Amino acid sequence: MHKRKGFTLIELLVVIAIIALLMAVLMPALQRVRKQAKAVACQSSLHQWAIIFEMYAGQNDGYFWSGDFSRNGWEQYCWSEPLKPYYSNDERVRLCPMATKFRQDGARDPFAAWGPVWTTGEQRGSYGMNNWLCNPPPEVEFIHGREATKDNWRNAYVEGAANIPVLLDCAFVESKPYSYDAPPEYDGDISTYGVSALQMKRFCLNRHDGYINGIFLDFSVRRIGLKELWTFKWHRNFDTSGAWTKAGGVHPDNWPEWMRRFRDY
Repeated sequence: MHKRKGFTLIELLVVIAIIALLMAVLMPALQRVRKQAKAVACQSSLHQWAIIFEMYAGQNDGYFWSGDFSRNGWEQYCWSEPLKPYYSNDERVRLCPMATKFRQDGARDPFAAWGPVWTTGEQRGSYGMNNWLCNPPPEVEFIHGREATKDNWRNAYVEGAANIPVLLDCAFVESKPYSYDAPPEYDGDISTYGVSALQMKRFCLNRHDGYINGIFLDFSVRRIGLKELWTFKWHRNFDTSGAWTKAGGVHPDNWPEWMRRFRDY
């Protein structure tokens, strides 16, 4: 009876080489698909939040909470607290799928979630609110001694809502950007704490391949180019043609090297 020959060493090495080549070709594509799926899941979560924000606005004549931590504590500062009656307080819905681990567990920006909060020890997430939307008491002229409350939007029912950010991928629970805030010097250079920090950095995260996702005040959801952040109307007097916009004369070489390949706005 004829005995069947096995593979030779050379044949096995050829097969292994072919498999390795196929893996090298397929893995980047699989990783891209996985990232795209997470970006879609991120937008899906934000669509849920858009409904929640719209419900809150509808039941409060359009007005937001005070956002004044010094007077009202965490319950009026962190967006997830006043919105608790509208959702199950499920931590997962506060987390972008690309940023589910926390800094204290070894995660690094732009893929790190914020929390636990120092006051309650429970609130965590990887989305942050534009706190220029908040509605401080009339007698409060400044928040943290720096942020003029006359610039706050206070109410959801304003003109130009489609260009006013609400909730976005973020390195901290909230931020109040200015038009002159410089971009991060490197990918992951995030200012998370400190009222004098350049707070646009908290939103300028390379979390979705040159983009983040966000909700706008018309309660729409879309992806946002990192350089596009400087063109939005964050507060009433925000200069949407500031120094970091094409309209304001920014040159591609003005951007940090890691951002130069991204689309200009």
